Amino acid sequence: MNRHTTQMVRRPLAAALFVALLAPGMALADTAKEKALEARVAELERQVQLLLTTQQQQQGSIAQTQSEVQQARAEQAAIAAAAPALPAGKQPIQATSITPGAAPGTTFKFGGFIKADFLATRTGDGQLADDATGRALYLPGQTPVHGAGGSGQASDVDYNAHAKFSRFNLGVDHVTEGGDKAGAMVEMDFFGNALGNQSATNTYGVTLRHAYMYWNNWLAGQTWSNFMDVAALPEAVDFVGPTDGVIFVRQTQVRYTNGGFSVALENPETTLVGAANSDRGALPDLTARYGWKGDWGTFGVAGLLRQLKVDNQATGADASKMAGGLTLGGKWVMGGSDSLHYQLTGGEGISRYIGLGITGDSAYDAIRDELDPTGVVAAYVGWRHAFTPKLRTNLIYARSDYDNNAALTGNLVTKSVQSIRGNVFYTPMPKVDIGAELMYGVREIEDGRKGDISRLQFTTKYSF
Repeated sequence: MNRHTTQMVRRPLAAALFVALLAPGMALADTAKEKALEARVAELERQVQLLLTTQQQQQGSIAQTQSEVQQARAEQAAIAAAAPALPAGKQPIQATSITPGAAPGTTFKFGGFIKADFLATRTGDGQLADDATGRALYLPGQTPVHGAGGSGQASDVDYNAHAKFSRFNLGVDHVTEGGDKAGAMVEMDFFGNALGNQSATNTYGVTLRHAYMYWNNWLAGQTWSNFMDVAALPEAVDFVGPTDGVIFVRQTQVRYTNGGFSVALENPETTLVGAANSDRGALPDLTARYGWKGDWGTFGVAGLLRQLKVDNQATGADASKMAGGLTLGGKWVMGGSDSLHYQLTGGEGISRYIGLGITGDSAYDAIRDELDPTGVVAAYVGWRHAFTPKLRTNLIYARSDYDNNAALTGNLVTKSVQSIRGNVFYTPMPKVDIGAELMYGVREIEDGRKGDISRLQFTTKYSF
């Protein structure tokens, strides 16, 4: 062991011997001090015990509160589980139904748009009457032709502006615990009769567009005819667009739908050439449709079978005839920026379904007391191109031809109508559309005379 190591061992040993010799004296000297320390320790222990007791009480309160929270959550989960399941993608915005009379879990919706139209119209063979519906939208059957509503002289440009096509709708949907679906929808616009005049109030009546309820696969009420393909309509500034060749009817019906197939019994009405309509007959119009859809677009085929009926005790007219037709059409998506909309329809006695009633379903032969249905072929095609997500254009051509028995109808009835239109739409922000459209149409009557109409139209629309 070297010298340095020996010194390190001796120093702690000497210190320990020194403390041992002094300890008894120090103990005697510090007795009073120790008693004071013991008293202080006892007080600290009492305080610690008090804190522990308080902490245990607090922990008990916390545990009780946590138990109550868990119980409340369990009750809330049980209530949610008992509520009817809601349809996918239709979760309600509101926490509780705002229709108190509805079943729990019912969703409520409100929508529509505000639309203003500005039209400048010129007709080449006469004037449209001041209150003519054709001054608010394109009605091919009202285009003046010399001798058939026209003077033979071109009109000046007539300007009209209105907001009567603005609309709103209300709807409800509900799904039961068993998965049954039910709901209803009502929609109205302001395309009713004038209740004021253009010199002051420009007031128009509220009109019913749609009013129906549905239950699972069944629908009952007023909506688009099952013979009509709404998805095939191209976008237009005009209220309809390809009016000359389109099927366009809303009426009350009972409809059953299963997948792409649908069949309906619809309200009958016989329109007569040169005579008042006939609301007679015991049979509803029967329509059936089958449609397909995918990323490529949509396609549908539909048929119509109906009874034409006239029964007038004042004149003695009493005749009926079966009639019907077929239609096919859809929308072909040609790419990210282009799509083609088209429809082809043919039949006899179905004219009231075409172009807002361009001519009658049938002529009445008073000598034979029988109906002679009007044959019709109608079609349209529309090309849509999007330049950008906000800017797009449409080019649309439409036409329909009618096979009249001139011996019964005379030579002033409509033989054909056709129109071409081009438009551009700009959407500066979501739900806001601004559009402009130029249209030219021609109406031909049975003796070969023609009249034309030109229109420049602007529109603004805000949807909600």
